[in-house]
Amino acid sequence: MPKKPTPASNATDLLPVPVEVIERRIYLIRGQKVMLDSDLAGLYQVETFNLNKAVKRNLNRFPEDFMFQLSQEEAQSLRFQIGMSKPGGGRGGRRYLPYAFTEHGVAMLSSVLNSERAVAMNILIIRAFVKLREILATHKDLARKIEELELRQEVQASHIANIYKIVKSLKSRP
Repeated sequence: MPKKPTPASNATDLLPVPVEVIERRIYLIRGQKVMLDSDLAGLYQVETFNLNKAVKRNLNRFPEDFMFQLSQEEAQSLRFQIGMSKPGGGRGGRRYLPYAFTEHGVAMLSSVLNSERAVAMNILIIRAFVKLREILATHKDLARKIEELELRQEVQASHIANIYKIVKSLKSRP
C-alpha cells in the first residue's frame, strides 16, 4: 500500500508558485516587510473581500504589528510603483484602502482561512520572508566587511604616503 503524503510535503507539491513570485509581492512599508491583502488573496485563490471579511471576523488575532491599513499616501505611492487600480475608479477598483500583513499576520491567516491551499501558501510565504531576512543579513555582513576593508586601505594608504615622503627625502640628500 503506498504511503500517504504528509500535509506539509503534499502542500508544497500542489502549488506551482515559485518563491520568487512571492518575494516580488513583499513590500517594505513603515519599515516592515509586508504583503498586501489583494496579493495574499490571489495566492490563496480567494476574493480579497472574502479574505478581509474572514480577518474582520477574527480581528483579535490581528494586532497592529500583524496587520495595518495603509494610509492614503502609502496606497497612492504603491499605486504608482506596482500599478494598483484606483479606488472607486468606476471599473471595479477598490473602494477602501488596502491592508498590509506582516510575516506574523500572514502566519495567523492560515488559522483564519482554514483551507489546505491557505496552509500550503503560508508555508511558502513564510519561507520567502525567511529567505529575504537571510539575504538582508548577508548584505549587512558584506557592508560591514567592505567598511573594514576601506578602513584598512586608508591606513595602508597613509603608510605608503609616509614611506614615499621618506624615500623622497632620502633621494634629495647629497
